[in-house]
Amino acid sequence: MPAGGRVMPEMQGTLTTRALAERWNLSTRSLERWRAEHFGPAWIVVGGSVRYLMSDVEAYEARHRREP
Repeated sequence: MPAGGRVMPEMQGTLTTRALAERWNLSTRSLERWRAEHFGPAWIVVGGSVRYLMSDVEAYEARHRREP
C-alpha cells in the first residue's frame, strides 16, 4: 500500500489481463501463454501487475484487422 494508506486508483488508459481477455473473449491463460511466447500486444509490468496500454491494444487490433 502506498504511503499514507491510500489505495492507488486503476491506471487510466490500461487494461488488466482479465479485462483484455474479456474484450477479446479469450482465457487469461491464453494471454499469459502469448506473453511467454512474445506474441500479442506489448505489455508493461507495474508493481508486479501486468497491464496493456490501450494504445498498444488498439494498434494490435488495427494491424490484425481483416477485410471481407
